[in-house]
Amino acid sequence: MRALWSEAEKRRTWRRLWVALAAVQAEYGLVSSEQIADLEAHMSKIDVRRALQIEADIQHDLMAELKTFAEQAKLGGGILHLGATSMDIEDNADVLRIRDALDTILEGLKTLLITFTGKIETTANLPLIALTHLQPAEPSTLGYRLATYTQDLLEDWRLLQEERKNLRGKGFKGAVGTGAAYAELIGAEHLADFEQRLCEKLDLPFYPVATQVYPRKQDYRVLCALAGLGASLYKFAFDLRILQSPPLGELSEPFGKRQVGSSAMPFKRNPISAEKIDSLARSLAQMPRVAWDNAAHSLLERTLDDSANRRSLLPEAFLITDELLRVAQRLLSGLQVNEDAMRRNLAAYGPFAAIERVLMALAKEGADRQEMHERLRQHAMQAWSAVQTGQPNPLEELIVSDEQMLHFLPDTSLKNLMKAGMHLGNAPQRALKLAEDVRQVIE
Repeated sequence: MRALWSEAEKRRTWRRLWVALAAVQAEYGLVSSEQIADLEAHMSKIDVRRALQIEADIQHDLMAELKTFAEQAKLGGGILHLGATSMDIEDNADVLRIRDALDTILEGLKTLLITFTGKIETTANLPLIALTHLQPAEPSTLGYRLATYTQDLLEDWRLLQEERKNLRGKGFKGAVGTGAAYAELIGAEHLADFEQRLCEKLDLPFYPVATQVYPRKQDYRVLCALAGLGASLYKFAFDLRILQSPPLGELSEPFGKRQVGSSAMPFKRNPISAEKIDSLARSLAQMPRVAWDNAAHSLLERTLDDSANRRSLLPEAFLITDELLRVAQRLLSGLQVNEDAMRRNLAAYGPFAAIERVLMALAKEGADRQEMHERLRQHAMQAWSAVQTGQPNPLEELIVSDEQMLHFLPDTSLKNLMKAGMHLGNAPQRALKLAEDVRQVIE
């Protein structure tokens, strides 16, 4: 990703566009085959130092690269940029790099999704106590919890695929998008075929209507999709930070044998990878706002107030997203699951959820639902007080010894109903189905 957004790669892409333009113009008799051969021979000879020397003098980066290319290609250099404006080169180059960058992001996301599906498949039936409002709620499974993140990431995959498919370049339409300069060279009647040849040569569809630039709403859509992926990874990382806290202690990120958690507290095992994800994703979340401003403030046929921020905005958005995926993949691959902690938390809080099963069973046997609800509430409050003081949860014992409940159900049935790990609905099956669906979509 760094190579893709480097100065050298940017200039190589500019040169690729200049050569493509010259090659199509050769079909109209404007450029000779010898000139094309000369340009192709020098197309990859990037000299950033020389270009920067020229730019320091003329204060125009694309013209500086153009002059550098022309200095090298003595025969073909004189016909470079014929009929073009800067953004015929820069904007199309940006879209080509965005497309390549999206391919890299999609490949990283595919790897992460495959890792998530593997984790789901091995933990679909591993019970835990789920939390709502950061409070113990009802049992679920680790695989089902992981499936919630995976489902979000699959949506991100589909959206990014769609944005990649819909990418379009400015095309070659000149200073205000009318194609007037090219019409002077080849005739207005040939402009449609001229652009179509360039579209085919670059394998890049063009907007049918553009001003000096392609519509900046395209940048906004792409950055929104990247920020959406960042939100999915942020939630996963934030949840992990909560679950790594010792009072819960169910999951933790990998921690090396020689890794140092704190300069002051040698015992610390801080979730630094998850915190890094949240830090970078928080920054990424702000970037669509800048892209929105660039789109909304692109006045009339264009203004230049988007140019400076796009030079950092686009590379940084993709570099952050790439790093988010790399860190998430490393974290998930080495994810540590503490099943003892899961059993401990389920034993402490699961019985509270199991009483819903008891209530339903008692009502089916003819018990007064409201009366049983009150008795169960009283038992639950007594048990909650015990748990809060560090005692084992006594709720099952209170219920199986309740004479009024035993009138409707035997103690063995009540004990079976109090097995909270069985109160899972069809969550394991749905988690496994999602994993299967993900594999079918991305593999």
